[in-house]
Amino acid sequence: MTDDDTSWYYDISTKQVVQGKQTNALDRMGPYPDKATAEQALKIAAARNKAADSDDDWNN
Repeated sequence: MTDDDTSWYYDISTKQVVQGKQTNALDRMGPYPDKATAEQALKIAAARNKAADSDDDWNN
């Protein structure tokens, strides 16, 4: 990535969507291709966690 990052991120500390790496890496989810997708960051993470929890290959 470049310094002029135009990707979108979800800031878990402020619960806001931001463009570029404005926040601390530990508080940042992403990158996402657009603002609408970044707004769904928590739902995306929950769906991925649910899929991973039911992955038999991982749980054995």
